Amino acid sequence: MKNLKLLVASLLLIVSCKTETKKNDKTMAAELLTKAKGIHERVMTLDTHNDININNFTDDKNYTQDLGNQVNLPKMIAGGLDVSWFIVYTGQGDLTDEGFDKAYKNAISKFAAIHKLTEEIAPNQIELALTSADARRIYASGKKVAMIGVENGYPIGKDIKRVKEFYDLGARYMSLSHNGHSQLCDSNTGEKDDKWLHDGVSSLGEEVIKEMNKWGIMIDVSHPSKSSMKDIIRLTKAPKK
Repeated sequence: MKNLKLLVASLLLIVSCKTETKKNDKTMAAELLTKAKGIHERVMTLDTHNDININNFTDDKNYTQDLGNQVNLPKMIAGGLDVSWFIVYTGQGDLTDEGFDKAYKNAISKFAAIHKLTEEIAPNQIELALTSADARRIYASGKKVAMIGVENGYPIGKDIKRVKEFYDLGARYMSLSHNGHSQLCDSNTGEKDDKWLHDGVSSLGEEVIKEMNKWGIMIDVSHPSKSSMKDIIRLTKAPKK
C-alpha cells in the first residue's frame, strides 16, 4: 500500500511539473512576442528586395490596393514594414545592340513605375528616398519609404553614362549580372557547365564599378560567379575602410 501511495504521489508530481512547464513555456512565448513587437515598433524595418510588375503601377491598379502580391501599401501598413526596396529587374538576354536596347527600355519602364507610385499615385503615403537621411525623415513623417535597387547591370549596355542616369533615377544598389553572363561579369550560373565569358569581371565591368563607386551605388553580389565576386572585392574602392 505504501509503495502504491508513493507511485500515485510521483505520478501526480510529474503531471504537475508538466503542467507547470507548459504554463511557463506559454508565458515565455508571450513575453518574447511582446518584446519582439516592441522592437518592431521602435526600429525602421526594411525589405531590401521586392520585385515589381509595371502593370501594378497604373491609375486603376496600383499599390494603394491589396493586389494579392507580396508587397503593397495595405500590406506594408498591416505588417509594419517601413521601407521597401523596389527592384528594377531585367532578365539576361543577348549581348547585342538589340538586346541592350530592349533591356534598357525595360529598366526605364520600371524606374518610371516606381516614380509614378511615389509622385503621382500615392505621394501622401510613400516617398522615394535617395539617402539614409531621406529614409529617416520620411519614416519620421509617418509615410512609407521606397528605395530602388537594380538587379542585373545588363541594361547599362556598353554606355558607362547610364550608371549616372540610373543613379539620378534613384538606383542605390546594382548587381553586375543575374542568371546568365552579362557584358559586365560572369554569373554563378556558369558553374553548372563550367563555361565562362570573362573569367570574372570584364574590362567594361571594371569601368562600371568605378562609376558606381563615384556616384555612390552599392554593388550587389547576389548572383555573380565566385571569380566575379573576388574581382569586385578587389576592384571596389567604396565603402572606404
